[in-house]
Parts: sequence; C-alpha cells; structure tokens
Amino acid sequence: MNQDELLTLRNLGKTSAQWLHASGIHNADQLRQLGPVGAYLHVRNRGFRASRALLFAIAGALQNVHWNDLDADYKSRLLQQLELAESGQPQRIQR
Repeated sequence: MNQDELLTLRNLGKTSAQWLHASGIHNADQLRQLGPVGAYLHVRNRGFRASRALLFAIAGALQNVHWNDLDADYKSRLLQQLELAESGQPQRIQR
C-alpha cells in the first residue's frame, strides 16, 4: 500500500489529509501550488468546517515547522490574504 504523502507532512493528521484529498489536493506539490490560503479555501468550499488552525497547519507543513512556531506577522498576513480572498479580491503574499 502506498503511503499518503500528505500524512508525511508536518502538522497534517488523518482528518486534515482526508479533507485535502476530498478537496482534490493529493500531494505536496499541489499543496504548494495552491498555497496555504488556496488549499484552506478548497477545503472550506468543499463544505468542511475547518478552523483557521488548518490554515496555519498547512502553512507550517509547507515550511516544515510546527504551526505554533510560525512567525506572528506571517500568520497575520495569511489572515489578511484569507479575508481578501473571501471578499473576492485574492492577492498573493510574500513569506
């Protein structure tokens, strides 16, 4: 049986990986292409009630750091980008 690549990423557990798969995200490359906000929105748009902790977990997974160790300014920028995306005005951010 093949190992689920998403489960090998830091911060992502079984439920997070299942939600990502159900949202069409099956590997780290797809996660990177969408970015944390894009991936989070895919999950939410699929109808899952993911909290903002998933947004930070995805961001941490992409940087291979625990989500609690993400820089506070970076978390703030992610939330700003999320707010813009939810209002229909997506904008990419710098790390």
